[in-house]
This record gives sequence, C-alpha cells and structure tokens, in this order.
Amino acid sequence: MENHLLLCILLLIPAFASSDFLVTHVRNIKKRNADNDLVVNGIEIYNMKIDSKVTSRFAHNVITSRAVNRGNVHKEVFFDVELPKTAFITNFSMTIDGVTYPGTIKEKEAAKQQYEKAVSKGHTAGLVKASGRKTEKFTVSVNIAAASKVTFELTYEELLKRQFGKYEMFIKVKPKQLVKDFEIEVNIFEPQGITDLEAEGTFITNDLQNIIKKTFSDKKGHISFKPTLDQQRTCSNCSQSALDGDFTVRYDVKRTTPDNLQIVNGYFVHFFAPTNLPKLPKNVIFVIDISGSMSGREIEQTREALLKILDDIKEDDFFNFILFGSEVRTWKETLIKATPENLDEARKFVRGIDTEGMTNLHGGIMRGINMLNAAHEGHLVPKRSASIIIMLTDGQPNVGVSNTQDIQTHVKKAIEGRYPLYNLGFGYGVDYNFLEKMALENKGLARRIYPDSDAALQLQGFYDEVSNPMLMDVELNYPENEISDLTKNSFKHFYDGSELVVAGRFIDNNQNSLTVDVRGEGANDALSYTTQQDAEQTAKAFQEQEYIFGDYIERLWAYLTIEQLLEERIAATGEEKENLTAEALDLSLKYKFVTPLTSMVVTKPEDYDNQEGIADKPIEAAAGPQHQQYQCHNNTCSHRTLDLCVTIQITSFAFTVDGDPHFIISVPQKEDAICFNINENPGAVLNLINDPVTGITVNGELIGDKRPNSDAKIQNTYFGKLGIANKHLNLKLTVTPEKVTIQNGNEKTGFTWLDSVTLQQEGFTLIINRNKNLVVSMGSSASFVIVLHQVWKKHPLHQDFLGLYTLESDKLSEQTHGLLGQFFRPIDFTILEIHPGSDPKKPDATMIVKNNELTVTRGWQKDFRKDPTQGVDIPCWFVHNNGAGLIDGVHTDYIVSSLF
Repeated sequence: MENHLLLCILLLIPAFASSDFLVTHVRNIKKRNADNDLVVNGIEIYNMKIDSKVTSRFAHNVITSRAVNRGNVHKEVFFDVELPKTAFITNFSMTIDGVTYPGTIKEKEAAKQQYEKAVSKGHTAGLVKASGRKTEKFTVSVNIAAASKVTFELTYEELLKRQFGKYEMFIKVKPKQLVKDFEIEVNIFEPQGITDLEAEGTFITNDLQNIIKKTFSDKKGHISFKPTLDQQRTCSNCSQSALDGDFTVRYDVKRTTPDNLQIVNGYFVHFFAPTNLPKLPKNVIFVIDISGSMSGREIEQTREALLKILDDIKEDDFFNFILFGSEVRTWKETLIKATPENLDEARKFVRGIDTEGMTNLHGGIMRGINMLNAAHEGHLVPKRSASIIIMLTDGQPNVGVSNTQDIQTHVKKAIEGRYPLYNLGFGYGVDYNFLEKMALENKGLARRIYPDSDAALQLQGFYDEVSNPMLMDVELNYPENEISDLTKNSFKHFYDGSELVVAGRFIDNNQNSLTVDVRGEGANDALSYTTQQDAEQTAKAFQEQEYIFGDYIERLWAYLTIEQLLEERIAATGEEKENLTAEALDLSLKYKFVTPLTSMVVTKPEDYDNQEGIADKPIEAAAGPQHQQYQCHNNTCSHRTLDLCVTIQITSFAFTVDGDPHFIISVPQKEDAICFNINENPGAVLNLINDPVTGITVNGELIGDKRPNSDAKIQNTYFGKLGIANKHLNLKLTVTPEKVTIQNGNEKTGFTWLDSVTLQQEGFTLIINRNKNLVVSMGSSASFVIVLHQVWKKHPLHQDFLGLYTLESDKLSEQTHGLLGQFFRPIDFTILEIHPGSDPKKPDATMIVKNNELTVTRGWQKDFRKDPTQGVDIPCWFVHNNGAGLIDGVHTDYIVSSLF
C-alpha cells in the first residue's frame, strides 16, 4: 500500500484595497532574502519533524512544524499536509505563544452545525479537505502577530498493509523553503524480528544518500534523515530547497511460522502470511469496456496493459476476454488454457481491440459470470484453482439493463459468493459508488484508474496484486465463547506477498491465552493446523517498551473494525446500514478517529479575524479530478498570496457550451447527456441564459476563423465574447480572450488573463486563474466557469475563443430560459431503435423528446474544464439541425441585438 505524506507551508501577506472591489493579485515573489535564507516573506520555519513509530505494522505518526513571524506586522501561516487515504487523523493542535488550540473530533452533523453557526457570524472555514490519487490533504491556517511563534502538530494512525512481500510507507517531502532543523525519524518494532529494511528518496542525490541513517537488528529498526541547511540547498549558492519528492521506507518481518498471534490487555491481533506454498492455478476473465468514450489514449493504455499481463500469465492458468460496447463479444466461447500458442493468439486479439458503440455493462459482466460458472460446472478448469473476474469500465451503463440496482442484484445472484469480482473504474465518468458496492457484495474490491500517462502501469499493477493466489477459502476460527467483536476472519483468496490480519477482543479481559484453528485450500491439498499464544509470550517479545505507544493492539483493533464497518456499510441498506453506521460512529468517537462519519473542528485565537475550521475525511466515491482551488480570506479578500487555497469544486455534470459552439445538456436521471450545435454567422449574439427573477442574463457573441475554410460546408464559429449581467446588482461582466471587464454602475475595472485575481463585493465573487479560466458567483444564484482556449498566435486559420460552463443551475428560477437556460428544468427522453449510422463508431437512434421524434447520433463532445488543451470526451446523443425539436422554437429565436 502506497502511503504518502506531504508537508508544506503556504504564506499570506497583508494587502489593502481602495475601492468597492477588493482585489487579490497573485504574483511570483522572489523568495530569497539576502540577509537570511531561512526567512521567506517574513516567516521562518525553524523546525519540521516527521516522527513515525511502527509497532507490529501499526503506525503512529506525528508531524510537527514550528514557525516564527520575523516581520513587523501580523501574517498568516498555512500548515499543509498530505496523508495516506488509509489513515485516520487522531489529533491536531496549534500552539501560539504558549497557548494551545486543540482540534475536537465530533459527529459530522454536530460539527457541521458548529461550523454553520460560525459561518453565520461571519467566520468562514480555515481548514480544508481535498483528495489526491493516494492521499488526502489537511490544511489549516492561522494569523499570528509580529515576533509570535506557532507550532502545528498533527497525529494520524494507520495499519501498514503488506504487498509484494514488503510493508511500505511513503513520506512526501516538500517544505518549500530551507528549514534550520528538518528531520524524518522512523522507529520500527516487530516482535517477529525484521529481515529487510530499506529507505530511499526520489530527491536523494549522491550527496544526500549518506545522510540517510539506517540500522536494524532483531526486532528493532531505525531510520533517520536529517540534512543540514547546506545539504538542503539545490546548489551551494541557492536558497531553494532540494527536498521535494517521495521518501520511501520498506521492510518485512521474519516468518518462521505461517502466522503470528499477539495478546495485550484483553485484545489480540493475528497476522497470517504463510510462505513457500505452491501457487494455485487461476482462471481469470477480463471484461473490458470498449464503448466510444474509451477511444484514444484510454483504449491504447488498456491494450498496452493487457499485453504486459499476457506476458505474466502462467501456463497452468485459464483466461478469456469479453468486450462490451453496444454489443457483447468474446475472444473464445469458453476459458482457454494459457499455452504459448494461445497466448500468441490472444496478443493478436488484444492488438486489434478498438472502440465502438455505447455501454452494455450488464451484458458484458453477465457473459463473464456465466462463462466462469459453466467452466466450473463442466469441469473445464482444475478443481483446485482460483477464479476471478476483472472488469474495466470508464462510463455508466446505458444499453440493455442500465438500472444499477438491477445489475447489482443480477450479478450477486449469479456469482453466489463463489469467486471475487474486481471492478476498475477508469477516470471520473464512472459511478464509483455502484462499482464499489457491486465488488464488495461479491468479495472483491473497486479501484479507480486515474487517467494519467501511467494508467497502463496502474492496470498492470492491480493485476500483479491478484495474479498469484496461494490459498482459497481461508478461515481463521476463534473460540466463540471467548472472543467478541471479531474483525473479518474469512477470506476468499490469500495472495502471494500479502497478509491477512484479524483482531478481536476477549470477553474476559483477564484471559491471557488463545487457540486458533486455521483452514484453507491449497494447490495440492487442504491447509489445516492449530496455533496457540499467551499474553506472557507476547510480553517477552515486547520488552523494549520505548518502542510501544499506548494500547496499540486495542487501537489496531478499533482501526480495523471501523475500516471494515465502513466497507460493509457501502453495500448495506435500511436497518442494517443504520446499525453499521451507529457502531462505526461510536468507535470513531471513542478512539478519536476522523472518519467519514466524524469531523474535526479546529478553534483559533480570535485576534486578526482568524476563522474556525472543520476537517472531514473524503471518500473515493465522491472524488473528482483535481481542480484549481481558491479561497477568499476574511470575507474581504485583503491578502496578497503566494498560493491560492480552497475550494470551488467543479461538479461532474454541468450545462455547457464550448467549441464550435457545442452545447452539452446533462440529464442526470438518465446518467446521460444530449448535445447539439448552433451554426450561425460570426457577429451573431445568442441569448444563452435569461432569468427574470434573479435578473441574471448570459449572452455570447460568435466569432469565426481568421478566413473561411474552403473545404468546409459549414464554417466554424466560436464564442469570442461573453457577457454576464445582473440587473439587480447593476453589474455587467464582459469576457474576451484578451481581457475581463467589470462595470459596476458607472465604474469600470479591467484585468487581463495574465492576472490571478480574487475579487469580491456583496453578492458577487470573481476568481481569475491565470491563463486558464475564471469563476463567477452571483451570491446565492448559479456560478459560471469561463474557460480560455488559446491557439498559436500565428495560426493561419484559428483564433482564441471561450467556453461557458454553468454550475448550480438549480439556484436559478423556474422561469429561466435561453438556449442553455431552458434545460435547467428536468428534461426526459427515450431512445429507441439503435442502429448503425453513417459512421460505424457512431450509431444512430430515434429519440422521443418533448413529444417530438428525432433522429439522433451517438457521439462525443469535449469538456474542457479538466484539460483546456485536449479536453475530455463526454458521450452524448447528438441532435441535428441546430437542435430542432429539442430546443423551444427555432435557434434564430435566440439571436439578440447586443451583448447587454
């Protein structure tokens, strides 16, 4: 398990505004202070330490950062930490000039009420949650007076999981400036004894390599990394820090027996990881989404990963490929043994995989389940073999059975617990909650594949985790009359290089011995044995008390129990879900873990308009791509910043016009979208949104290419100017690819796209993200994102243009209209008679919408919010002829005389 930890400090410097608008410009500020390299914009971080104590795989981590304000005015200091998604925060405090301000962990709803109470008094959040690929971000800030000192201290705990024969801990190091006293210290204590201990860093040069101190003997391991100031520099005369990257610790323990049982203070933990077992043959079916949205890089990376996986399949294994677009097709009619000849044929098949049609997910997964069931019933695969299904999709079901609840029911009934289902969701267009529920109901798990350049490695890496099953149907049985509150103790598969962990509580706290019955099915015969342990034996192993932190086994049990209750809760419903929630919440509060059911409230000194904050634990199902983050401080935007923080999250669905111009209408209840184009002459102004109740109007003026394209029947047009007006505020915003102008009554304020700006007045907020996009919020009404598209200035044909995305459109009134606005109210449609179109990759169909029968084509339009250059393909039903039959009236009804 990759565990990441990132430390950085973000600093804010007071600034002042002199008009009705309060403006925050972000500029590159030279960080070097000629007199003192340690002081950056008045702030010195004089101590930073990451202190990790690992006892029997359970890690207790404390991150401490100490800073002092060397300036002569108060300044704001940020404490920014990235910690592993598998970790639970257990404590946080700030100490300012000897006064400590602790964080308090509460039930999420209670914390929310406290937070909202603070907001109602004019105090906004100062503590922010954010989620990365493998990490979560914890951020808190505080204003401190001149010459004041602040100490931030964050504690979190986690169980290190074993993969590929090693326990791993990643510490992401990024202090962003030189630190007088910087140190990473890791102390490991393992009663079984330590066999291997490694430490390395991506930023470690030859000069820094010798600074890593590593020692281990028998049960103890110690690692320290403590570079001097000169060793931290990027060069001998530089004030920039070279500490920027991953610091990795790996280790394993001695295994003289298949398992290890430890008993302390009425709790036990049982680690099970047998070695030197013969590998089980496996039967694996790959169910692959080849719908149109997988086209381009995604299908290329999938082919690349499958080809590498074929190189690793063993000759005793059986396998097959099932592809689903609108239709379902298979490589072979049944599972095939992995002979060299069959593998060569499979490689040819994989190289030819291409995309087509829509997403018949139900058809694909059911074909795979039925094939695997038939192989077992027909004795086509060995009796002692491990079966798995791996499904990869990047979208949501929209052909055949598309109701996700029905799909879950059918899949669970067909598998009947016989083998695990692993669901891989490619990107952010998937319904991750659905994939996770379906996998957990069938003894598997879900994993998000991030749409990056290493996606093929992510796919191959997941396969590697499950490619070597050693045992099936493993059960670790404990005396029912002695143990209560047992964590999960039965496992479908045990994979090579992993470890099974079970923890529990004794009914009698004074009991000091335990007998465990272990059973499983191996490649050649059954595994069955009994193991015993008593508290005295554990105590002998734990004589080095300085390495032990508190009641670690009890906390390990609580951590594992909460983790599993939250997992069970995902697939549960009704009363069962309520009971699981209540149990997980009680434990989270008792042991002070920040989990998805709890929040941490951080209080701060009242001086300098400090703000109360709240921290939540993100969940993967709610994750989205990383966007620019913004914060307007102290309700006045009166700080000049080095980094913008926190948080306008762009939602997955929006009403969009971007490109030629391409309109995309989200239909969430269908988990689908409709799109259309408007073909009109350059210079035409189109009314996009008009809400007479809120007074908000959005119009757009079209531009064309620099010269007509003689080869095109229809000339390209784009939006070259957008106007957003709010008549109640007497405010007009004009946006072009060159500049942004705000007219407030008779006063005008102008910016260029080279500015980074946060601007706020009552009922209006504008944020410009330099050369990328801007965000406009109109009080409690909708928000808009305008994306800047820039082309090569000397391009002979194209010119810069704009795209518009509407967020929170439900905050506009029911009277809203316009080319986009009319779709802010729910719209329904039915798709019939899907059949091949003129383009074999884009089927045609009949759409029934607004009592009209239209011929539509399945296609893709670009969403440029995430990637302004390449965009992301959004599958949709394309309505021809300027949206005729879909929009009210005809498109010329929406042409207006001017931008305002």
